[in-house]
Amino acid sequence: MRRPRLRRRALVRGLAALPLLPAAAAHAQGGGDAWPNRPIVIMGGFPNGSGVDIYARRLAEPLSRALGVPVVVDNRSGAGGNIASDHVAKARPDGYLFLLGTAGTHAINASLYRSLPFDPLRDVTHIALLGDVPNVLLVNPEKRPQFRTCQDVIAAAKAQPGALNYASTGNGASTHLAGTQFATAAGIELTHVPYRGQPGAMQALLRGDVDLFFNQTGPSIGPIRQGQLRGLAVTTRRRIAALPDIPTVEEACGLPGFESTTWYGLFAPPGLPEPIQRRMNAEVVRILDTPEFRRWLVEDQGITPPPEDNTPEHFRAVHQRDIARWREVVQRSGARLD
Repeated sequence: MRRPRLRRRALVRGLAALPLLPAAAAHAQGGGDAWPNRPIVIMGGFPNGSGVDIYARRLAEPLSRALGVPVVVDNRSGAGGNIASDHVAKARPDGYLFLLGTAGTHAINASLYRSLPFDPLRDVTHIALLGDVPNVLLVNPEKRPQFRTCQDVIAAAKAQPGALNYASTGNGASTHLAGTQFATAAGIELTHVPYRGQPGAMQALLRGDVDLFFNQTGPSIGPIRQGQLRGLAVTTRRRIAALPDIPTVEEACGLPGFESTTWYGLFAPPGLPEPIQRRMNAEVVRILDTPEFRRWLVEDQGITPPPEDNTPEHFRAVHQRDIARWREVVQRSGARLD
């Protein structure tokens, strides 16, 4: 007679525990009301002072206020961003580590490197696009005072093939490929000088070690406005609000249809729970849509804000398309890394 009573007690205990299961599962996944309850890290694959670093730090502050926990930036540079990308690709998808990636790290590198320790498309969770990033053709006016227009550069390059060199942030980086696209379109020969990251390449140009640099607009605007560097052309189809007096490559260089831009995007490790993905997307999109942040993007960084349909699904579609688009550019450039 005691056995049925024991079974009933066990059943009651089991039923009482059922409402706790979803909450426990959500806590284990880092989802639901349990997330976030500790600091969040946004990792970048480039040095301090790079365009990625500047953006990550600007985003971290309002994101921290929105989520109620500290958001810190951790840069792990090297291998064209692959060190940070691989770390995040293999990290636990608990909602406490994100990656500010680029078209370079997750589209260009897919073709540039013979093999990668991660899959750039599959080994991520897409959160949101952060904007399109143009480059600007820079010269040092002290070293090359005669270069007042893009046509001056092209004429000098044609007169002495290979004599002019240009800096980049690394072999196969968007700053390298913008230079190869420009040289191909203009029918000229330029010598490529790669550096490890944007700060090193920028310092080389400021010192007069190199002639040209197709740098991202964000880190370039300050030196241009201060007169340290001269901007000859932007690589967008239309002029940008941050540098309204600088013509496009099409206008200044006489190269119809020329365009060379990349994007920034926020990723998480693969397998991130969908509730965290949707919450993070919603918070990021809300921040990007505020007048203050949008003004900083457009006027201070020269970045084109992402489209209204800034969903994870849209981001993934753009990412997948750009892997194929940049494959052609990489193949034309002849760049290849082990």
